Amino acid sequence: MRNQEVIRQWQILKHVESSRTGVTIHDLADRAGVTTRTIRRDLQALQEAGFALFDEGEEHDTKRWKLDAQPFRSVQEGLAVEDVAALFLSRSIVEALSAWPLADQLRTALTKIEGALNPRMREFLSALPQVISTKAAPKAGAGRDLVDVTRRLFDAVRDRRIADMRYFSAASHRARAYVVHPYRIALAQGGVYLIAWVPQYDEFRTFAVERIERLSVQETTFRRTRELPTDVFGSSLGVFAAEPEHIEVEFAARVSPYVRGRVWHESQQVAELPDGRLRVTLKVSNDWALRSWLLSFGADARALSPPALVKAMREELAKAAGQYL
Repeated sequence: MRNQEVIRQWQILKHVESSRTGVTIHDLADRAGVTTRTIRRDLQALQEAGFALFDEGEEHDTKRWKLDAQPFRSVQEGLAVEDVAALFLSRSIVEALSAWPLADQLRTALTKIEGALNPRMREFLSALPQVISTKAAPKAGAGRDLVDVTRRLFDAVRDRRIADMRYFSAASHRARAYVVHPYRIALAQGGVYLIAWVPQYDEFRTFAVERIERLSVQETTFRRTRELPTDVFGSSLGVFAAEPEHIEVEFAARVSPYVRGRVWHESQQVAELPDGRLRVTLKVSNDWALRSWLLSFGADARALSPPALVKAMREELAKAAGQYL
């Protein structure tokens, strides 16, 4: 229910902002398909959240609601040099989001902040790349078609509209048609993903946006009858959603400092073994992301359990070795 309220309130905010003459509560109620009482609660919640919404007019039911043209003046005035520096250091992250529907707005916001700075602050910020640098994760190609698909999916998720799409599955190596209820767009490991309910299979599925070959968003809407966790990929080392399992892995002494020095998953526990070896236990899904992570260590990692993981690793390594004979 909370997600539905947030989506509706976001739609209200955008509609009020886009209307120069303002909108009435009845207009907003008709557009959202809820009662005027619900809209009044939404407007109050948005005001309490700090958005500069106000009404004009004498009659209660004909008052028109508007949004202050510069609702975040106080935020901008309160930014310290360190705050602005942190924003500018995020530029490389923004560049990695070229297919993200709000990437252009993020770049515009940074440009506006830069334009409001005095010369000394701009000089300071221009030197930051020489002090700190970032490297974006590998990402999917971001052609105009991908950007367009992502933005249309963003609208479909926001407005709860059913979508028809033709999707190429990497697992089956073929394309097929889907009718889906788009629930969320997620960024992970440089890619953009759609998490959608698929009525045909009665389950949630994850779709890589770059493999959507054709997309059509219907006017028909759907009701959100299920909730997604905030971290949809929380049980995986990658972008999979499956039940977590108890995983045990042993690492050789020469990679122990590297393994020990990072948090690979919040569930991890590390035990020191003789000769500098490590035993790491995780509560994650037994998926390709886990196997790919283990393969990246070569002979320095050995899966101990569960048996299905040990078998999968043995078969994968045998296939890899066979290519070098």
